[in-house]
Amino acid sequence: MLKKVVFLDRDGTINRDSAAYIKDWSEFEFLPRSIEALRHLTAAGFTIIVITNQSAVARKLISVAGLENIHSNMKAAVKSGGGKISDIFFCPHLPDDNCDCRKPSPGLFLQAYQKYQIDLPASVMVGDSARDIESAHNAGCGYSILVKTGNYQEARLHLADMNLGIDYVAADLCDAAEWCMGLSP
Repeated sequence: MLKKVVFLDRDGTINRDSAAYIKDWSEFEFLPRSIEALRHLTAAGFTIIVITNQSAVARKLISVAGLENIHSNMKAAVKSGGGKISDIFFCPHLPDDNCDCRKPSPGLFLQAYQKYQIDLPASVMVGDSARDIESAHNAGCGYSILVKTGNYQEARLHLADMNLGIDYVAADLCDAAEWCMGLSP
């Protein structure tokens, strides 16, 4: 059973988010220090899994093959920076599709659990939105970190309204990685 797992949201956590959606690798821009954070987490023995909503697929703004190209390039860039993203699970559906994989539903976490037998209560979710934190809670993740690099202000208010706690508020993914490395093995 995998014990040292960090789940990461993609847009707003690893890379800059876009209201127009990331539709091509040329639009993908790593946030400052995110590759460094992934290198540190990898070196510390964490398995890194990306959990991301990608409704641009259902909106016909990008094909699954196009999304997989972005993810392949992202993983290659992270690898060249000394890190490793072990897997990526994405929801291609629209918010109104009522699927079980779109965050805040726990479906993507459960897919990862089925594939890797992850110790969810020992795992960490890092994201920039309330739905990231809510989905981690719904899946039974032990820890949640909200980063300030994306939708932090809106997320903070929404989480307070839901009375849903956060274990740590991080300036960015590198700060979140440092917090994760302080957890007991």
